[in-house]
Amino acid sequence: MRTMSELRRLPNLISLSRLVLAAAFVASARTDVRVVLVMIALATDYLDGWLARRAHSMTRTGALLDPFADRVFVLVGVSVFLFEGTLSTLEYFIMISRDLMTAVGFLVARAVPSLRDVAFAARFPGKLVTVLQLATFIAILIRPASATPMIWVVAIASLWAILDYTWALARARTR
Repeated sequence: MRTMSELRRLPNLISLSRLVLAAAFVASARTDVRVVLVMIALATDYLDGWLARRAHSMTRTGALLDPFADRVFVLVGVSVFLFEGTLSTLEYFIMISRDLMTAVGFLVARAVPSLRDVAFAARFPGKLVTVLQLATFIAILIRPASATPMIWVVAIASLWAILDYTWALARARTR
């Protein structure tokens, strides 16, 4: 019951809107519509956290929902680009490498008894990767030739985020 009331809070509804935006991204083949959808996703990613902090309504549900909604939107977007032939398989995996590794890290942390109590929290490198992923979406849509360098920037930022999260997890384990 508590989770349902938390889902109704405005920041969480804004996070959930990215799931609808992901479905709309699949449904529309129009470049201009997709650009707007990505821009709205970027805006909602900022807005939900800002509202939660400002209203002092941060919840555990929201802390899980926000990154989940981000990952769904990104995974749907890169999958659409792969399916349409806009991204190669290598580019697809580069774009989701941070997401794959953090999912693996989460599963490992839950399987290792000494890590089960470690709280997963957003960190700057991870947030940066999300922004870069969505900026790369816009590049793919409006200037495909500029997308390849941006994908490599996502790769570097993803490596940084993976190392940062791994380091944070290792430090939390030693406490």
